[in-house]
Amino acid sequence: MEYIAFPGLGLQFYISKIAIQISKISIHWYAIFIVFAFVIGLLYCKINDGKYNIKFEDTFNLSIYLIPICIISARIYYVVFNLQYFLREPIQILNIRSGGLAIYGGIIGGAITVIIYCKKHKIDILNMLDYIVPVLALGQAIGRWGNFINVEAYGEETSNFLRMGIIENGVYKEVHPTFLYESIATLLIFFILIILQKKREYKGQITYIYLILYSFVRIFIEGIRCDSLMFLNVRISQILSVAIFVIFCSILLYKNKKSKYMIENDKI
Repeated sequence: MEYIAFPGLGLQFYISKIAIQISKISIHWYAIFIVFAFVIGLLYCKINDGKYNIKFEDTFNLSIYLIPICIISARIYYVVFNLQYFLREPIQILNIRSGGLAIYGGIIGGAITVIIYCKKHKIDILNMLDYIVPVLALGQAIGRWGNFINVEAYGEETSNFLRMGIIENGVYKEVHPTFLYESIATLLIFFILIILQKKREYKGQITYIYLILYSFVRIFIEGIRCDSLMFLNVRISQILSVAIFVIFCSILLYKNKKSKYMIENDKI
């Protein structure tokens, strides 16, 4: 059982990482949150069947590939930047029940999968991405609660009212609940994207906005996390977030300018 408290909110919990135990088989809350996120995502796609000429059947078939590939690529990303530990404990590479999935790895693997699937089935790639990125944001908002159960993905010590009390190596400390910050932020991004979906001006617009908003959030959250993936003393995800933010802000500005120009020409 893990002790977790939110002193500023007057809350405290004793939580087990294991949700269901049947003989020697254990099902962890982390896995349940991941599965729940995918199920909710599919339901959202079902409700929006036909948007941007994307059929639910295609998103369902795509998800059969996306689910395992995103999990595997998220794990590979995490392992690569924790290589010293996993070279000492190679058997732990397969142990994802207690966490260790990097979202950027999942996004990269997922994007490649979408591109390959769409090319094979002659589906517009940007339409598909615009269709599913709100689902990605919602899935992130849900999935971060798996980090809460595992008492991971938290930040530096703090005294703010949202501080989270944990026991680490027998010592009580109060830290930034960065899992909570990101869960709230990605839920807000989800709502922003579903509003913008109704006003989309060109293909790819929703995808670019998602990448800009999420990378912006991640720049700041990564800066206060204690478990950031490092390379040569650099926070990999923070640097990647800055690069994504700059690149896709530039693309969005160019596309918006081009779209405005075309609209004005049509009026002429």
